[in-house]
Amino acid sequence: MDKLLLRHKKERKLTTLVENHTIYNANYSELNIFETHEKAEKVNLEFDYPILASMLTGKKIMHLDDLASFDFLPSESVILPSGKRMEIDFPEATAKNPTQCLALTIDPYKIKEVVDSFNENTQIDLSENGNWSLDSNSFHLQGDKAIQQLIGRLIFLFTEGNKSKDLFIDFTIKELIIRLLQTKARKSLIEDSKNICEDNRVAFAIEYIKEHLTENISIDTLVAKTCLSKSYFFKVFKNTLGITPIDYLIAERIKFSKNLMRTGNYQVSEVAYYSGFSSPSYFSKQFKGQENITPSKYMELVIKDSNDNYSKP
Repeated sequence: MDKLLLRHKKERKLTTLVENHTIYNANYSELNIFETHEKAEKVNLEFDYPILASMLTGKKIMHLDDLASFDFLPSESVILPSGKRMEIDFPEATAKNPTQCLALTIDPYKIKEVVDSFNENTQIDLSENGNWSLDSNSFHLQGDKAIQQLIGRLIFLFTEGNKSKDLFIDFTIKELIIRLLQTKARKSLIEDSKNICEDNRVAFAIEYIKEHLTENISIDTLVAKTCLSKSYFFKVFKNTLGITPIDYLIAERIKFSKNLMRTGNYQVSEVAYYSGFSSPSYFSKQFKGQENITPSKYMELVIKDSNDNYSKP
């Protein structure tokens, strides 16, 4: 991210040490980069359009009406509806290590255009729960690699000055909105699946997976439970959540396995079978693919961390 900001750093004008503001414009969006070079508290900020705020360097403490106060760190983003007031603290900003954050505003008509298309591809039942919008409550995103990659690309496109930049930015903005909607859909569906499973067949499938996680769940079973064709079930599930039913099932089983390793004394093979995997080797492969660490190494770290905490006075 630092390399992407080099062009910005060379060209921007520094007029204030707290939330110095540089604006880059495109047809349907605006990229705002804020830089703070000294500690500050209770700095207020508000936008007339929905925004995606993303931390680039340093640390902020965010205070929003509809979320508990939280540390805002690099690789994290926040979706904010229009007119949402932010109160921000900068506990670590210095001249050598400024806090940098971007705020991407998007024309509501562009958002509506993409949202309408998204709903057409994901909606199963014509119910309130089947529709998604970005302009509602604040939404905190942590560690979403796809979102961060798109943000990096947008910084490059806005600051590059290419003659076709508006076209490139338009394509990237559309993908960003869809991925944000998928993230919001995933969170809402997973957290509220019990409440909406009668209205939404993707939510019904999620609830079934959660209730039968350690059992032998086949895709044919999920298809039968949702009364959809296999191809349509896969299409709607992936369009809505951004991942396939199989990927979601594996991710939930790995989450379950991590809890087993943190709370019990098991062998890797036992964890594999208790978590619903068909074999220890398949479990190890999937675990390392998602966590970038083997189950055995993860267990070692968990045990070490537990012992360290136990030994503290």
